[in-house]
Amino acid sequence: MAKGFDVRRLPGFASVALLTIALLYVPIVILVVFSFNDSISQSQWAGFSMRWYETALNNATVRDVSIRSLWLAAVSAGFATVLATLAALGTTRVGRFPGQTMIYALINQPLMVPEIVTGIALLIVVAFVKVQTGYTGMGYMVLAHTAFCIPFAYLPIRARLETLDPNLEIAAADLYAGPVRAFWHITLPLLVPGIMAGFMLGFVTSLDTVVITEFVKSAGQETLPTYMLGQIRRSTTPEMNAVATLFLLLSLVFVTAFFLITRKRG
Repeated sequence: MAKGFDVRRLPGFASVALLTIALLYVPIVILVVFSFNDSISQSQWAGFSMRWYETALNNATVRDVSIRSLWLAAVSAGFATVLATLAALGTTRVGRFPGQTMIYALINQPLMVPEIVTGIALLIVVAFVKVQTGYTGMGYMVLAHTAFCIPFAYLPIRARLETLDPNLEIAAADLYAGPVRAFWHITLPLLVPGIMAGFMLGFVTSLDTVVITEFVKSAGQETLPTYMLGQIRRSTTPEMNAVATLFLLLSLVFVTAFFLITRKRG
């Protein structure tokens, strides 16, 4: 009996796979290792030390930009999740209608358009509004990050909705539950894993974005990624390695939680 096609049997597959893994993870491993280097050197190991983590945690600027980044990510992801949930309901719990594919494409537009294009477009709009209103607060950052995070939150929420059995909502209607009551007692509880996954994916996306923030932020509105970028432009020290490692750890926690929530269950 002929065996089916298996990509692992192709010549050189193992070598290509190992090379790809090395290119992806060796630089990250080096960054983490040198965050524990006792020396300021980025190329010579001088012994294990936690001094750079202590320096980073005692740095008032690092604490301020970290708090601002976490606040911005939480607020933006929250707004994006609410809007993405409404959009997912509007595109999955209705029949086919003209323009439905176009709406789906528009919602996912930030995923398809280069981030630099979105950043420049937001810069033009924000600059015009700033001139007209004189307002330079964090509202622009929240709106920009929310718009950018919507498609990332939308995808897992829509995927979750598409797996829900619509007969449950029909049964609720047969038992005289109105649309709002059926949503609150049937659809929403079943949708919670998708909503949580969408929020966490939006949170990580907002926490990580540099381009959008660089174009939209005003003076005194540095986030952790933009602060790190500015410091690296001046000089690269193990302190930045330590900050990046902590940043990586936080991202891994949220990404792991995302996969645990969205994984298929029997």
